[in-house]
Amino acid sequence: MKALIVVASLSITTATAFAQSPYAGMQTRSIKALSDQQASDLREGRGMGLALAAELNGYPGPSHLLELADKLELTADQRGRVSELFDAMKKEAVPIGARMLDQEARLDQEFASRTVSEESLATSVSDIAVTQGRLRAVHLKYHLWARSILSDGQMKKYAELRGYAAEGGAAAHRHRH
Repeated sequence: MKALIVVASLSITTATAFAQSPYAGMQTRSIKALSDQQASDLREGRGMGLALAAELNGYPGPSHLLELADKLELTADQRGRVSELFDAMKKEAVPIGARMLDQEARLDQEFASRTVSEESLATSVSDIAVTQGRLRAVHLKYHLWARSILSDGQMKKYAELRGYAAEGGAAAHRHRH
């Protein structure tokens, strides 16, 4: 009898687990496709990992350089130049992020109102992809420009501080261009 109860209990638990979607709860988001963190990152001009190609290949971003300025022993001139880059990046990224939020909200609304069509879907997705590409290019560009501000020693220290300088790792062997 105990074995039968255990089996029945496991069957109910298993059925409930299979019925539960990993997306459960996301239907209450204001923009279903974006978490609160992603929406906040877009509003604030944060990189959201869009510049990983640069970051992980030895091109640090302005925000990380400002966070590590003391440990990198940035000079006053370097701090000023990095701050200028950071401000310019935000000024450029925030409106693009706002556009992407609007585009995602429109797509979400088309599905919610059941007005989406194949044509409107193709247009919406294409527009979002172009906007995301522009945003990514902005973040990558500022990583590219920030790299030129640092010495080789500071780049090596940056890689160490960020955990990229594994023995023999590529970041430790990058040369300035």
